[in-house]
Amino acid sequence: MRADRVFAYGAAAGLIGDRILGDPRRGHPVAAFGRTAAAVERALWRDDRARGVLHALVCAGGATAVGVLASRAVRSRPAAARIALTAAATWAVVGGTSLGREARAIGGSLAAGDIAAARARLPHLCGRDPQALDGQQLARAVVESVAENTSDAVVGALVWGAVAGVPGLLAFRAVNTLDAMVGHKSPRHLRYGWACARLDDVAGWPGARLTALAAVAAGPDRRGAVRAWRADAAGHPSPNAGPVEASFAGALGVRLGGTLAYGGRVEHRAVLNGATGRPVEISDIERAVRLSRTVTWLALGACAAARTLVSRTTKRGRRG
Repeated sequence: MRADRVFAYGAAAGLIGDRILGDPRRGHPVAAFGRTAAAVERALWRDDRARGVLHALVCAGGATAVGVLASRAVRSRPAAARIALTAAATWAVVGGTSLGREARAIGGSLAAGDIAAARARLPHLCGRDPQALDGQQLARAVVESVAENTSDAVVGALVWGAVAGVPGLLAFRAVNTLDAMVGHKSPRHLRYGWACARLDDVAGWPGARLTALAAVAAGPDRRGAVRAWRADAAGHPSPNAGPVEASFAGALGVRLGGTLAYGGRVEHRAVLNGATGRPVEISDIERAVRLSRTVTWLALGACAAARTLVSRTTKRGRRG
C-alpha cells in the first residue's frame, strides 16, 4: 500500500481513537516525554542560548529518532502494521478530545455560576492567571485556547505527519511540548528557551495557516473570518496564534484578545475582530469546540489530499 494511503487511513484511525478514548489517564507518552525533557533541562540548564539549542536537539532529535526506528521496524510488514503504527502515533500526539472536554467542563461551571470551579480548571487549558478573571473573561480565555490548541495540539501534527509520517508526528509534538515547557519569557527561560520557542514558531507555521483556512471554510461567518484574519492577525505577538485566533474570532463573530495576565505578567494585546465582534458568551465555548472538530477533519482531508498529490506527481516524474 502506498505511503499516502497509510497516512490517511492511519491518521483517520488515530483521530477516531482520540475521539472515543481521549488521552490515557496514566502513562501518556507526551507526559513521559515531558518528564524526560525536564530531566534534560536539569542536567543542561545554564542561562545561555547555546545550552538551549542543545536541549532542543537532544529532546526533539530523540523523539524524531524514536519515530524513525519505529517506522523502519514496520517497513517490510503488511500495510495493516504500518497503518496501526500511524494510528497509534496520531492518537498519542493529538489532544482534540481532551481539549473539548476541558473547555466544556469550564463552560458548564460558568453556566452553573460556579466561577471558582471555572477558575480552578482554567490552568488545564492555558497558563493565564485565573483569579483575576470574571465569567466573561474566563469564557474568552477558553475560546482563545480552543482556537490556538486546535492548531498546536491537532492540525500542526497532522501537517507534519503528512510530510514525514510517524517521525513527523512525534517531532512536531516534541517541539510543541518543549515550547510549552521552556519557550516562555520567564527569567529562567528567556535565553535557555529561545531555541525551543523559535523552533516551535517554524514548525507551527504551516499548521496555523491551514487551521485558519479551515476555520474560514467551516465557520458560520466566512467573510468575517477572512476580514479578521487580514485585519488583526498581525497584531498578535505570536506569528502562529494570530491567524488562528483571528480567524476563529471572525468565524464566530466574537472579540478575542485584549489584556491578559500570565504568571504575574500583564500583556496588552490587540483586539481580534474588534470592529464587528461582540463579547464572548458562555454559549460560544460550545460553538468553538464544534468548529475545532470540523477544522480537524477538514485539515486531515487537506493533508491527505496534498500527500496523495505529491506522491502521484513524484511517481509521474520518475516515469518521465
